[in-house]
Amino acid sequence: MGLMDTVRSILGVSAEADATRDADPEDLFGMSTAYVTMEADLGYDNAGKAALCFSSVDSTDFGEMVDEVEAILEAGAEETGTTFSQHADDHGYNWVILDDNDPEDLLTSIHFAADTFIDQGYGSRLLAAVFAFDKTDTDHAYWIYSFRRGGYYPFVPKGDHERDNKTEFKLQSVLDGELGIEDDESYWYPLWPDRPGGYPWE
Repeated sequence: MGLMDTVRSILGVSAEADATRDADPEDLFGMSTAYVTMEADLGYDNAGKAALCFSSVDSTDFGEMVDEVEAILEAGAEETGTTFSQHADDHGYNWVILDDNDPEDLLTSIHFAADTFIDQGYGSRLLAAVFAFDKTDTDHAYWIYSFRRGGYYPFVPKGDHERDNKTEFKLQSVLDGELGIEDDESYWYPLWPDRPGGYPWE
């Protein structure tokens, strides 16, 4: 994943110090209606993918908490069909990646994982929840929820490390009021994929 070093200041310590409000896992359910709006008003389909990005702690307690999350997601997969995988990137961040064509199942699973982190005292390790939308196989848009800022922001990559700012501002305009959007655009940090058309967690 193409995270740059400045992610530590944007999604990390600096953002935590400058946070406008505490992150609330309940905010994630705002995506429930946003999925409908993204398709009906903007032409973006649910990509069937969402991911939770976090930094790990070298402790037995943290490891057991992650194991608990995995065990319940595995059990839930039998009921909902939501599959998941884990990925550790080259920048020291970990991802829980969820796959399901039903957005409600994606939201329920990612909310459960985030809520478990917070309940177990590891909310500060959560960086972002990422929700993917597609127009084509390589034309993606994302809504990213920053746990350090307690707000959403749009990210639309274009080509090789360029942003489609026009589309990002359109997404902001259409979804404003439906999602709690970060109003300081300096915190709209890009989570670049390793390759054009890829996903940030690949």
